[in-house]
Amino acid sequence: MEELPKAYDPKQTEGRIYKLWEESGFFNPEKLPGDRKEKFVTCIAPPNITGELHMGHALELGMQDIIVRMRRMQGYKTLWVPGIDHAGIGAQNVVEKQLKKEGLTRHDLGREKFEQRVQDWKEKYGTAILDQFKKLGISVDWSRTRYTRDEEYEKAVAVAFNDYHKKGWIYKGYRVINWCPRCGTGISDLEVNYVPEKGKLYYIKYGPFVLATARPETKLGDTALAVHPTDNRYKEYVGKDLEVDSVDNNTNPEESPKIKKVNLKVVADEAVDPGFGTGIIKVTPAHDITDFEISQRHDLPLVKIINERGRMNKDAGSRYENLKVAEAREKIVKDLQELGLLEKVEDYEHNVGRCDRCDSIVEPLPSEQWFLKVSELAKLAREAIENNEVKFNPENRKEMALKWLENLRDWNISRQLWWGHKIPIEGEDGVLDTWFSSALWPFASLGWPDKESSDYKNYYPTDFITSDRGIFFLWQIRMIFSGKYFTGQSPFKSIYIHPTVLTKDGKRMSKSLGTGIDPVGLIEKYGTDALRFGLAYQNTGIQDMKFGEDTILMGKKFANKIWNIARYILMKIGDSELEPKSTNNEMVKNLSGVAKNISENMNEYKFGEAAHLLYDFIWHDLADKYLEETKDKDDQETKDTLLYVLVNCLKLLHPFMPFVTEEIYSKLPVSNKKLLIVESWPV
Repeated sequence: MEELPKAYDPKQTEGRIYKLWEESGFFNPEKLPGDRKEKFVTCIAPPNITGELHMGHALELGMQDIIVRMRRMQGYKTLWVPGIDHAGIGAQNVVEKQLKKEGLTRHDLGREKFEQRVQDWKEKYGTAILDQFKKLGISVDWSRTRYTRDEEYEKAVAVAFNDYHKKGWIYKGYRVINWCPRCGTGISDLEVNYVPEKGKLYYIKYGPFVLATARPETKLGDTALAVHPTDNRYKEYVGKDLEVDSVDNNTNPEESPKIKKVNLKVVADEAVDPGFGTGIIKVTPAHDITDFEISQRHDLPLVKIINERGRMNKDAGSRYENLKVAEAREKIVKDLQELGLLEKVEDYEHNVGRCDRCDSIVEPLPSEQWFLKVSELAKLAREAIENNEVKFNPENRKEMALKWLENLRDWNISRQLWWGHKIPIEGEDGVLDTWFSSALWPFASLGWPDKESSDYKNYYPTDFITSDRGIFFLWQIRMIFSGKYFTGQSPFKSIYIHPTVLTKDGKRMSKSLGTGIDPVGLIEKYGTDALRFGLAYQNTGIQDMKFGEDTILMGKKFANKIWNIARYILMKIGDSELEPKSTNNEMVKNLSGVAKNISENMNEYKFGEAAHLLYDFIWHDLADKYLEETKDKDDQETKDTLLYVLVNCLKLLHPFMPFVTEEIYSKLPVSNKKLLIVESWPV
């Protein structure tokens, strides 16, 4: 019998064990031992080619791997599909920043050379994150790695677009969208981060009324006033045109401001909040999405006064033209004050929309874009969710999904970028929203639209998907309606929304803000098993996980404890090769109950509860009590019990701590032994 070293060293073990798993072929479902009739399939949430391993990845992949390893040991034909996403706007931003350091822009290169530059970047750096993922011990089938811009995936995206287009569901429209002046493209509602910021609320005189607004500069694009239909304060004005005093926007900016008369119609609309400000709002259809929708219902004109660079345009008048939005705000407030049209200013904290990629303030602007009609798709998703074709964990996500689908606007699927899937219509320069291609992931990654593809036939639909709440609507719900439409089936049976990892004091983890924690550094310090177990131990059903390194240290101590338990048991049982036998010992009965509870918890994605059960049983029931009782015993039943309990503890712990358990198992004197990764799950 090979003796275990005195201490467990993850640095000497993890790389060697991972290579052993890869060489075994057991990540590939076709190479798994035994007759496996039931399948279990899941897909990785493909990381961006711009990405690097962060704590969210460590938690997400760790939890997904726990489920995959358990299902593999339970005898399922298990497939976990890996891949990476081309990242659209994110990849373009990264390469543009590199070019800026060289004193160049993408326009200096031209589109073809710029695209090649992004592709070169992807080849050099973009797949590095997959190597980092290996450090987490994830058991994906690397032979099936997909990329959302590989040739077959490009075909799938084109087929999806053309199908929608032929059905009349894709159309070109002029509508107000979210526009990022820095990125120079439209972005979706879900790619706007609304950040609480301290600003001002300006009360401006509009004839007999006083209106409150946080954006006085958009006054120059007003085309109406609006009140709530049930607000009796303004009932007599609804439907009438009011002449109100405004700033003459065509005077010399160096001269004192002058008043000009403007006619504005008063409309009644349900979108108005009678409790905000004075209960009457100005309607600026070109620069507010809600105002645009009001304008569509009441046939109001559209006056665009801000351009795509975030500056006032010629329709803002010679007094304000070319000013940045913030500069125009400052100037018009001063002018209103001079003209006696500003009643008061209050401090005001409100949510400001910022681009998810570059953090610039987003401008709602009217723009001609390609849109996908989503009403019929939303119906498909609602039916799937209401019929429990997809189960949600936490359960409250079901109602959130249904509510979102009720209020779904048509999807702006075009982007004014150079990097991405080209819109497959002749003469179109734009690319598709990266989430359009991501919505096809569970079936396109398995060979769709070739329905005769062996992977598509054998492994679709999938069983499980996971992400944090940040992309729940962007990705998971869109995958449901895409799957239902293109394949007639929900693309997965179960969704698990894992917690968002925050700093210990509850702040967002961000490398740029200096609040990020590097999982690779923690792996170097404590080992992968310690990181995985520590994260699972903290994952107790909360949706915001305040990360503490103390649980990772606990994970390291636990790995060492298991190692020492194994050393003791190996010493007790000696060199003879044994078959782990169940005995009538009370310890075996306790283990059986614990195994049942752990399986039930893991089936419900209660990772923290399962980790706590394992920790308490192994540390306290096994080490503190039972091992102490066996110190003076040398009978065969004791040896059988010790080996049986150790083997089954290793099996239960393997999904959480795969490296140390596989290493210990390889040293046990067990007959007919396979790799632990494919041994049978305790029942």
